[in-house]
Amino acid sequence: MLRLRTVSACDVDGLYAISLATGAAGGDAANLYSDGRMVGHLYSAPYAILGPETAFVAEDDDGVGGFIVGALDTRAFEERCEREWWPRLREIYADPSETPRPAWTADQRRSFTIHHPRQTADAIVEAFPAHIHMNLLPRMQGRGIGRKLLAFWLEAARRKSVTGVHCGVNAANSKAIAFWQAVGFVPFALPAEPMDSTRWFVRRLDG
Repeated sequence: MLRLRTVSACDVDGLYAISLATGAAGGDAANLYSDGRMVGHLYSAPYAILGPETAFVAEDDDGVGGFIVGALDTRAFEERCEREWWPRLREIYADPSETPRPAWTADQRRSFTIHHPRQTADAIVEAFPAHIHMNLLPRMQGRGIGRKLLAFWLEAARRKSVTGVHCGVNAANSKAIAFWQAVGFVPFALPAEPMDSTRWFVRRLDG
């Protein structure tokens, strides 16, 4: 039986595991990282810990197999991470900036983000202030569970009068791009940046 519910503290390890299992453009990234928590440090755990009221999981008889997390106010969340999330991780992971970028491992690329988190462009945040991340294990894909999780999150956002939401997708993840467009998100073009593999999608919530 499928259950959608608010995240709890006991789910955090599961979110880390899902993040790793979907961290290679939607595929399993376990062979890419020496530290299996690197992806979750960026894309799931801070939401579950700092903002559990907007973090939801999909659970079946085998356990938690999917999540949707996000922030209603992207700028406020970025600022809170700078105060409460990144400092601890910066003590654990070294900044690889002194190493030539082409030589970075996958772990070092994530470490760089921990030390130098990129703010979402004003052009996106001003019109679409909320943002989300969603990932499902293979057993939950293709069953409409992603749509149900999204509807769950969007309803919570509407209750807080959020007017728009955005998400960033790896350009290599064609499955995810097709999904977001199928559920009403449209591409938002930004000037291309070197080595930037993110594609942005947005959706209005006030219409």
